[in-house]
Amino acid sequence: MTTGSSWWRRIGFGLLGVALLAGVWELYTFLGPAEGVVVGGVTVLPRTTDLAMPHIWVMFERLFEPVTSAAGSPPMWSAVLQASAFTLGVAGVGWLVAVVVGMLLALLMQRFRSAEQAVLPWIILSQTVPLIAIAPLVRRWGSALEIGEFSWENWMSVALIASYLAFFPISIGALRGLESPDTNHVELLHSYAAGWWRTLLRLRLPASVPYLLPALRLAAASAVIGTVVAEVSIGLRGGLGRMVVEFAAAAGGDPGKPWAPIFGAVLVGLLAAGLVSLIGLTLRRFRRAEVPA
Repeated sequence: MTTGSSWWRRIGFGLLGVALLAGVWELYTFLGPAEGVVVGGVTVLPRTTDLAMPHIWVMFERLFEPVTSAAGSPPMWSAVLQASAFTLGVAGVGWLVAVVVGMLLALLMQRFRSAEQAVLPWIILSQTVPLIAIAPLVRRWGSALEIGEFSWENWMSVALIASYLAFFPISIGALRGLESPDTNHVELLHSYAAGWWRTLLRLRLPASVPYLLPALRLAAASAVIGTVVAEVSIGLRGGLGRMVVEFAAAAGGDPGKPWAPIFGAVLVGLLAAGLVSLIGLTLRRFRRAEVPA
């Protein structure tokens, strides 16, 4: 199968999945109980009222209406696109920082076995700390940072939090990839008097590509999630996180409005994954079969 047909097949399956999800949503809205499904006093499935689960066409119609009833208010889709672009930019900065930090940690752990034993547990434990807990701390520390004329902006705190969530899959995936070459291949390069750096460039980095690309895609999605959550925690305006909070207040009288920034977050996630896939095209000759992160 050619590469072009493979891409079209993936797009087709993706659209089919979206259509299936929309069908399940509408089917449950039509057949489900109005008060939801409650088991042992716990609601396991949501209510099917127009406020809790508006119809798909209500959500999309709302995208082409003004954000508010005020004169000159922009259409909803325009405001969502602007917020999505802002969030995507901040998430991109966080992803780049995560790539640098994750790769450096992976190289350190691969080079020194003692470093792997010392650092890897802390990398794993770092992901158990909730972002909501560290977001105010990062903002406070950043606001106190003064280096000459440099001033720390709130969006930098959001990008740092996004990188904190995204560096984990990169460091783990890169470490697996760097350690993936066969012992025979490594010993062959050693027999040619190749040092660690030459072995890294000629063998380990090319061998890590099938492990690294899925990790980069996962990190891109994590960066988007971290950005949206951090925008909510810090209160940064201009992005999707703040829009989610503001529009949620209007859910009682405008049920389709809170879903607009959610669609924007989905779009940002797809764009982030697509941009990483473009990187994979440049490394096609090293990919072979990708290994899940």
